[in-house]
Amino acid sequence: MAVPRLLDELGSRLAELAANSPAKDVEKNVRALLSSGFSRLDLVTREEFEVQGALLERAQEKIAELEKRVASLEAAAVPGAGTD
Repeated sequence: MAVPRLLDELGSRLAELAANSPAKDVEKNVRALLSSGFSRLDLVTREEFEVQGALLERAQEKIAELEKRVASLEAAAVPGAGTD
């Protein structure tokens, strides 16, 4: 039974050391630097990208429907064009 307690205590001490170590400060600084760099770039979120993808898909479907409609109207107009 002493082993699990020892492991828990060791884990908590390691977590405490990691929280107080310079590595935590470095991680914060790197995150802030990356965040600052990304904010200057013209990036979109995944959600915005997916919304635009859905809009593009709907637009392509509408274009396909309109192309079919134009083709059928042109086919209907061709036989009557030679009877002037």
